[in-house]
Amino acid sequence: MADNSNDFAPTDLAAELPLLEAVARRAGEIAMAFFRPGEKTSAAVFYKEGGSPVTEADMAVDRFLQEAALALFPDAGWLSEETADNEKRLSRARLLVVDPIDGTQAFLRGDARWAVSIALIDAGRPTLGVIHAPALEWTFAAAAGRGAALNGAPIRVTERSVLTGARLEAPRGLAARFAGSDYKFEMQNRTPSLALRVADVASGRNDLTIASADSKDWDIAAADVILTEAGGVLSELEGVPLRYNRPQLRRDMLIAAPRAIFPESLALARAVSKGVI
Repeated sequence: MADNSNDFAPTDLAAELPLLEAVARRAGEIAMAFFRPGEKTSAAVFYKEGGSPVTEADMAVDRFLQEAALALFPDAGWLSEETADNEKRLSRARLLVVDPIDGTQAFLRGDARWAVSIALIDAGRPTLGVIHAPALEWTFAAAAGRGAALNGAPIRVTERSVLTGARLEAPRGLAARFAGSDYKFEMQNRTPSLALRVADVASGRNDLTIASADSKDWDIAAADVILTEAGGVLSELEGVPLRYNRPQLRRDMLIAAPRAIFPESLALARAVSKGVI
C-alpha cells in the first residue's frame, strides 16, 4: 500500500489555510449532529470545576481536532479549552489553539451563534485562523499577509473614522458604562461567542467590540488574525499586539476595533477600566 502521509502536507500559509478550513468544517458537522435549533442540545451535558458547562459535542469535536489538525501541523504544540494544558507547548515555535465550541451556552439552548475556532500560532502570533459557525453557515478565515474572508469573499472593517455613533457590542457589566459616555454609541445585542463578536468587527457588521477580563487565548486567537487581516486591531489595555503561547492564558479587558478608531477606543476603555466613566 502506498504511503499517503504527505499527500496533504502544507508548504506555506496559502496552502495551509484551505486545509485548516476543511478540518473546521468537518468539526462543525460533528457538532451539528448534536445541535437542535431553538431547542436543547441532544448532547450529554457535564459541568467543569467552577460550574461552566461542557457537552458531549465539545469533547467529540476536541478529539477530532486533536487528530486532524495535528496531522496537518505535526510540529505544533496543542492548546484547547477542553484538553488539559501541558507546559511542553511552551517549547514549540508553532502552536494550535482551539476552542471546539466557542459559545457552548448558545449551543446548549439551540442558539445558532456558536463556532469552531482554530488558530495556528507561529513565534507568538497567529498566522492562520478559521472561525466556522455551521448553524449560521459562516466561515471566517485568514492567513497572515493574505487578507481575511467570509465564505470565500474578502472582508474589511468599516471605514468609520470617528468613534461617536459607532456600533458597539459589550458585555452587560460594561455596556452601561460605555453607553454612559459622550460617544452616543449604537449598542448592539451581545453575541454569545467572543470569536464571532470579534469577527463581526472584521466583517464590518459592528464597529467596536469590548470583552471583559478573563477571556482565554482559545477564545480569541483565530479572531485576532482575522481582524488584523481585515484592517483592525485586537488588544488588551496596553495597546500592543497580543502574544500567544505564554504560561498565562487569561486576558485583561479586550478592545477590537478598526485601526482608524482604535486609539480613541483604547483611551475610552482605559478610562472605563479605571472607573473614570
